[in-house]
Amino acid sequence: MQLDQVMLLGAVVLLISIVAARLGSRFGLPSLLIFLGLGVVVGQVVYFGDAELAHTLGFAALVLILGEGGFTTKWSEIKGALPSALLLSTVGVGISVAVVAAFVYFVIGLDLPTSILVGAVTSPTDAAAVFSVLRKVPLPPRLRATIEAESGFNDAPIVLLVAAATAWEMGQGIEGGPLVVVGLILAELAGGVLVGVAVGKLGVWILRRIALPASGLYPLAALGWAVLAYGLGASLHLSGFAAVYVTALVLGNGKLPHRHATRSFAEGIGWIAQIGLFVMLGMLAEIQRITVASAAAGVAAGLVLTFVARPLSVWVCTVWFKVPWREQLFISWAGLRGAVPIIMATVPLAAGAPGSTTVFDMVFVFVVVFTLLQAPTLPWMARKLQVSTGEDATDVEIEFAPLDTIAADMMQVHVPDGSRLHGVTIRELRLPKNSVVSLIVRGGEPFPVGPDRIIRQGDDLLIVTNGDDRKRVEDRLRSISVGGRLARWRDL
Repeated sequence: MQLDQVMLLGAVVLLISIVAARLGSRFGLPSLLIFLGLGVVVGQVVYFGDAELAHTLGFAALVLILGEGGFTTKWSEIKGALPSALLLSTVGVGISVAVVAAFVYFVIGLDLPTSILVGAVTSPTDAAAVFSVLRKVPLPPRLRATIEAESGFNDAPIVLLVAAATAWEMGQGIEGGPLVVVGLILAELAGGVLVGVAVGKLGVWILRRIALPASGLYPLAALGWAVLAYGLGASLHLSGFAAVYVTALVLGNGKLPHRHATRSFAEGIGWIAQIGLFVMLGMLAEIQRITVASAAAGVAAGLVLTFVARPLSVWVCTVWFKVPWREQLFISWAGLRGAVPIIMATVPLAAGAPGSTTVFDMVFVFVVVFTLLQAPTLPWMARKLQVSTGEDATDVEIEFAPLDTIAADMMQVHVPDGSRLHGVTIRELRLPKNSVVSLIVRGGEPFPVGPDRIIRQGDDLLIVTNGDDRKRVEDRLRSISVGGRLARWRDL
């Protein structure tokens, strides 16, 4: 196809995907499966059978999706969930691989290397599925953070495990044995996290000290910095996936200029990556090739993973942290598998490993069936297990931009529904003396500001503050939003 035809087809597919996502959301269908189905349809018109290219583009899309997840995750919520999330992404993945591989080997009857490969590619939860589906479900912050952080970290160890299983499948053996592989996985994961922290902190330091000529450059710079972390981590033979997720997490929580614009931009890029990824994987699948036997094997392996391996791994990894059994069950059910298993299945397919076609077909059926089963039922499951109150947590939204000519920042503060800033007067904010509420925008109309002007939910406040006082202003506004007008009175 020529370039103009590719651009035309790409634009048509993108717009159809956006409309399909809206319709899917309205009728409770997972948008990711809609994109996958659209890819299957497009694949009937435009042939795409390059597994190696799909593997490369899939990894690139996964980098952007993990970056979006990091940018939109709050450190205040995730820090308490890190120990359990890291266990789930390492020990939990290992338990799932062992259980599924044993079932495939002893019951389905595939050879041992292929059985381990099936266990490896199906065990990690998918960041794209988790970030796009789970954030529509109102959950306690720590519970949500545990599931999201697990999906952000577990891609890192599984890449090496799949590569080792593929080498074994091709008769090359596992150099150094299983213990060496486990050691390499842990070392690469730890190294990737350290690279992510270092690159992220350096990025925050730089981006907070330069005034770029256009606000749109800040999101580009932040995303580019996160992708840089991936490339640096991979070049050092460490986990690039862990590096990009941690870097984006540090940047997203680093009080950057135009940070909400950055998060919105990252979310848009994440959607483009998800659409392109699932459409491409749908095009790669050959529906007519899938046999009844491979479909049945995929569903059987999925049943064991969903109802045996996943609950067992969640219990082993979370029981130490006194996680209630209801939350354990929800974490187990919310372990969505989407693009990642299919991407991982392209590794042996691109290498030409024996049995790789069977593995890909099994994984494709497994992803379709169990995403359709789990994703739409998450809100219902949250209510049944009583882990959701049915109300989203509210938090004041604060955006700021540096002013070039004076040492000050212009802050834009949005007051969400449910915030206890509602009904508070400007005087009762008790901001530092060099910080001034200059304007209130209500319903699109600006209002003059006086000390007795009452703040209402839905308002946007424009505040000019000394750069040194910005953190105090943010803390003050957030505390009032949660605790009301008397919050932290003694601290000021």
